[in-house]
Amino acid sequence: MELSVQGGVAAAPIYGEGTSQQSVVAPVIVVYSDDQSVRAAIQTALGKRVPLESRDHKIVEFATADALRLYLDEKRKVDLFILDGEAVPEGGLGLAHALKDELKDCPPIMVIIQRVQDNWLARWSGAEAVISHPIDPFTLGSKVSELLQKH
Repeated sequence: MELSVQGGVAAAPIYGEGTSQQSVVAPVIVVYSDDQSVRAAIQTALGKRVPLESRDHKIVEFATADALRLYLDEKRKVDLFILDGEAVPEGGLGLAHALKDELKDCPPIMVIIQRVQDNWLARWSGAEAVISHPIDPFTLGSKVSELLQKH
């Protein structure tokens, strides 16, 4: 299982159960991709703070959907999911659809697609936002900021 937390800070329980003061301040962004270079590109593009956000965020990375589900089973805090639609063996689009079905009050989801033709799948997945590979830092930052402000 691959799990890392930016800044060495573990995420707090999900949906406000026993949250600490620090977890309220720092939004937790879950990034899922089997490709380390995609996870690194997302983390680099986001930096420590996205536009219009006055707080730093925490990034929790997952290389497998099973590890991400285990994290959620442990009732960890999540403010936003960023899922790679090209991940294998379980793609981010199918995972987004499952999360929307399985989680009560599911946090916003952004999916990253390779082909414009996959926009219909992104809509089917229930994702609130879609961006395309290669990852543009300005587009990613502004969409993440939008989603965090709505959540």
